[in-house]
Amino acid sequence: MKRWLVNGVAGAQIEVTDRGFSYGDGLFETIAVRDGRMRFFGAHYARLVLSCRRLLLPVPEQQALTDGAEKLIAGDANGTLKIIISRGPGERGYRLPQTVVPTCAIGFSPEAVMPSPVDGIVATVCATRISSNPATAGMKTLNRLEQVMARAEWDDPGIAEGLMQNLADDLIGGTMSNLFVVLRDQLWTPVLDESGVHGVMRAQVMNLAEDLGLRCNERRLTPGVLDEADDVFFTNSRVGVWPVARIASHEYTRHRRTLQIMQGLAERGVIECAC
Repeated sequence: MKRWLVNGVAGAQIEVTDRGFSYGDGLFETIAVRDGRMRFFGAHYARLVLSCRRLLLPVPEQQALTDGAEKLIAGDANGTLKIIISRGPGERGYRLPQTVVPTCAIGFSPEAVMPSPVDGIVATVCATRISSNPATAGMKTLNRLEQVMARAEWDDPGIAEGLMQNLADDLIGGTMSNLFVVLRDQLWTPVLDESGVHGVMRAQVMNLAEDLGLRCNERRLTPGVLDEADDVFFTNSRVGVWPVARIASHEYTRHRRTLQIMQGLAERGVIECAC
């Protein structure tokens, strides 16, 4: 059962005039809790700070977030923590309030750790597109309607993720994940200057690749790369790495580079990747 603190008080209610509810005016972070600790919290907080500044939102104090999170996690070893920051209550209209009283909601769900499926997941290609907007690209804003509509495209429990494109047909990522392609013994991942989220696990993979001397290319990737790829995997903070067995008619087997990345992440505390 999910436990919540809203502005430091136990509960799960917000004002109906909250701009996060009315306009999606805010941000969120989803953080894996493993062995009672928030994994890569520093990276999540750094992204939250940068995004708050971009959206002219007050920056939450790090200590207040960690205190609230630790209170919610209590004695649970594993689960998922969610931090939501909105601009708070406001009058009707899009104009920013003269005085901002932000809402900070922290939620925690105890969950079992699911190991990454080495044989790979099945993914579909979504018809719903991601719009391009450099003003919000890279951030985890509360506006996730495109992802909601894309996820509504399938009910098959055998399909774990959906691959999304922008209006120019460029590959962007999954509905809840970032995309990596193994091609010519290198990693390739979509450039996210106009769409998508700069995922914390994505950054971990890119940093690990650099440490391993493995080239990682940020490029605009078209669907044709799925035909050329030796392997494909998705990443996010909760699952670590999801290797792909099949996307539509494209089938893949594990490449040594994917296994190398998974092993390296496991050594850095991403226990889902410990195969």
